[in-house]
Amino acid sequence: MRIHELKPAPGSNSSRKRVGRGIGSGLGKTSGKGHKGQKARSGGGKGPHFEGGQTPLQRRLPKRGFTNIFQKVYAEVKLEDLNRFSTGTVVTPQLLHENGLVKRVEDGIKILGNGEIKHALTIQAHGFTKSAAAKIEEAGGKVEVI
Repeated sequence: MRIHELKPAPGSNSSRKRVGRGIGSGLGKTSGKGHKGQKARSGGGKGPHFEGGQTPLQRRLPKRGFTNIFQKVYAEVKLEDLNRFSTGTVVTPQLLHENGLVKRVEDGIKILGNGEIKHALTIQAHGFTKSAAAKIEEAGGKVEVI
């Protein structure tokens, strides 16, 4: 097989519909939309959740629970991700953000105890899990709660 012999699979390539291009095209004049009516208009038709005038499902179902507007949202960082920093580095929220470990510092940063840490670091964050704090200090590092 040579490059000039390559062809797409039969039926995989079809030319696009050219609507409104004269009577001979088979899709001239009304462009396959019929005469008048809501569906013939530009932007016509109902939305995807319209149920024919029946009360929509979203309104029929009971509402439960509530959203706590005072809830704190912490950006989480796994302990194993901190191994990219060299020994003795002071890891701050700004440093984590610059290195792409955290997209946004929401209400703070919490260090989770997933994985192992290989060298001593001084880590400044808004929260630590007990296992994370224990592993950091075991490796010779320091935990500083901001």
